[in-house]
Amino acid sequence: MQIGTENRTKTIAALSLTGLAAVLVVVRFFPGSSPAAAPPVASTVAATRQPARRGAETSGKTTPVPRSLDPTLRYDWLKASEDTKYEGTGRNIFRAEIEPPKPVSNGTTDHAQNTPPPAPQGPPPPPPITLKFFGFANKPGEPKRVFLSQGEDVFIAAEGDIVDRRYKVLRISPMAVEVEDVLNNNRQSIPLTQG
Repeated sequence: MQIGTENRTKTIAALSLTGLAAVLVVVRFFPGSSPAAAPPVASTVAATRQPARRGAETSGKTTPVPRSLDPTLRYDWLKASEDTKYEGTGRNIFRAEIEPPKPVSNGTTDHAQNTPPPAPQGPPPPPPITLKFFGFANKPGEPKRVFLSQGEDVFIAAEGDIVDRRYKVLRISPMAVEVEDVLNNNRQSIPLTQG
């Protein structure tokens, strides 16, 4: 059986590539064993020893603060960030509309503006019932019915019936009909109209 040792140059090339691959694997998965890793650590320590300069302390120009991987806590940076006061433009970023500018106040307008607006006087009154009562429909032995109109529509209803999906006929008398608006809990007596 032949394993490829007949050609000596191919065997040497294969062994040298295998050795190079083994060195690359060791360097890749074990980076601490390489002497090249030490110089970057020294440069980060040197960078952290430099005094940090804040952009606000210089003449309005911001200078980039050097970044480092040093995990020590910098109290001077924390103090500088605590002393920073936010002075925005007054714009609310959570509202889409623009608020009108506030007027300049003087002594007479301040007193007028400090008075509270009048409090609302409860809920608004319910809408009036627009039905018109214009007649009776009586048959012997049946309950009394009435004719009610709303615009061009005419309804015939007895006591307890609901008209136009909104109005309930409560009581029928000879001169008026008592109707309740079931959506607004509004009761109204509708008189008999002539003509």
